[in-house]
Order: sequence, then structure tokens, then C-alpha cells
Amino acid sequence: MSTAMNFSNKSFRPRAPDKGSFPLDHFGECKAFKEKFMKCLKENSFDNATCRLQSKEYLECRMDNQLMTKEPLEKLGFKDLVDKPSEENQVKP
Repeated sequence: MSTAMNFSNKSFRPRAPDKGSFPLDHFGECKAFKEKFMKCLKENSFDNATCRLQSKEYLECRMDNQLMTKEPLEKLGFKDLVDKPSEENQVKP
């Protein structure tokens, strides 16, 4: 009988994480945003729709600190929360 300890000659090749996965925040750069989001969830019976602003701020922090790939907020489902230029600040012809 052979043992289960068969080692192949193939070497391990690391690959980039799949889209949607990202590194842990080892230095706590976004911890305050995460805590604010988690508190909002707990206070609102884990209704994530109520905490969308906190979720957006947390993801922005992660993108700003290179903890995830920068993506347009519209693509992440926050189109309605993206700052739009106000009509007062627009130059009129």
C-alpha cells in the first residue's frame, strides 16, 4: 500500500485574488469606518439598506488605502450616494 504522502514536482504559483476578495486591514487603517458600519447594522436589525452611507465610507477608505482595487462607486451600487455637482456651483453660459 502506498502512503498519502505523495509529493509532486509541481511548484506553487501564487495568483491574484479573485475579484471581490481583498487583503485584511492588518494596520487598522479603516477600523473606525468598519466599527461605525457594524454599529449601524446592529442598531438597525442588520438591515444593510439603512447603513449604505457607512458602507460606502468604509469601501472608500479601503480603496484610498489600497486595500482593494479602486472602482467607481456607481459600479459598487452607490450611484445614488455619489456627490453630484450642485446647480449653484455650475458655470452658466
